[in-house]
Amino acid sequence: MANVYDILRERGYIEQATHEEEIRELLEKETVTFYIGFDPTADSLHVGHFIQVMVMMHMQMAGHRPIAIIGGGTAMVGDPSGKTDMRKMLTRELIEENAQSFKKQFSRFIDFGPGKALMVNNADWLLNLNYVEFLRDIGTHFSVNRMLTAECYKNRLEKGLTFLEFNYMLMQAYDFLELYKRYNCKLQMGGNDQWSNIIAGVELIRRAEGGSAYGLTFKLLTTSEGKKMGKTESGAIWLDPAKTSPYDFYQYWRNVDDRDVKNCLALLTFLPMEEVNRLGSLQDAEINRAKEVLAYEVTKLVHGEEEAEKAQKAARALFGSGGDAASIPSTEIPQTRFTEGMDILTLLMETGLAPSKSEGRRLIQQGGLTVNENKIDDFNLVINLDDFADGKLMLRKGKKVYHQVKLV
Repeated sequence: MANVYDILRERGYIEQATHEEEIRELLEKETVTFYIGFDPTADSLHVGHFIQVMVMMHMQMAGHRPIAIIGGGTAMVGDPSGKTDMRKMLTRELIEENAQSFKKQFSRFIDFGPGKALMVNNADWLLNLNYVEFLRDIGTHFSVNRMLTAECYKNRLEKGLTFLEFNYMLMQAYDFLELYKRYNCKLQMGGNDQWSNIIAGVELIRRAEGGSAYGLTFKLLTTSEGKKMGKTESGAIWLDPAKTSPYDFYQYWRNVDDRDVKNCLALLTFLPMEEVNRLGSLQDAEINRAKEVLAYEVTKLVHGEEEAEKAQKAARALFGSGGDAASIPSTEIPQTRFTEGMDILTLLMETGLAPSKSEGRRLIQQGGLTVNENKIDDFNLVINLDDFADGKLMLRKGKKVYHQVKLV
């Protein structure tokens, strides 16, 4: 069986490693307990987190033991990494609600059975720390001069870095130390924006315990132009189907740039690399087949095979390849509400295509709305029963976002 380190490197995950050869040898010779941290600053994981979830799945399949840390403690401070402004402060109650949502989602991907993966909350040890003891026992191992050279802090110094955020690196390093002592966790993994924090944890264990610890970062999910993936005009692409429907999730991957298809297939699916390379090399119109495979495979992983099938059928129905139009996202509205007509801005809000009337006006003003394939330029348009065919009305936002209105 191939060393999982080689698998991760071949598929393009690995960005930096503290001790590359030692890590590879460790993963070859023994079952390694490793961890990845997730701060519960929202009530759902998003596609940016999914790279980390994929790494955990690869590692677990190779026989290693994942620990998913829910940052109930660190989320109360906020990670300054990659941020130009201070994060919004969250209450303990909201953090706990978000943490419970994360736990439910993780269980779709990782086996948390007896002796398998662990899910722990760093609030268990961080919230009850004695501040003076923490400074004495942990703070003594950190150089302020060196900390200020870290990328996660340098980016914030011009706008102002709070002492609250300055503590974040110590807290994350302490997490690693705590996991090392409790579970013999030797490896911390995370996105490349966590490199400084990961090094801090590795060095803390080596200084405080004289132990061997390692760090490894993987690439952030970005486009070929270097922009973070997983964002649309309407916001983030979430793993929660209530926040991003399986159809919209499918469509996001179906519409990625041609240059990003191979990278996404390698990072976000379990297709063999021979197939990834074959699909990624397709050109011109044929690349659309590769995009279909990508969209189907990622949607199947996140939402299950049934939802992936439905999303694919809906997309094919809309774009001329045959399929089931019943799978197109829809909203049911009582027929009586159209007896005297409903204005178009209200309808856009009812269907979720616009969050407000002002956003609806902007959409129409920019020429981004069609009703039954007729472009709309009138903010005061009223939709009535005559506009429905067989009890259905089709709205299209932009070029690719379709939504049916069904009378009930």
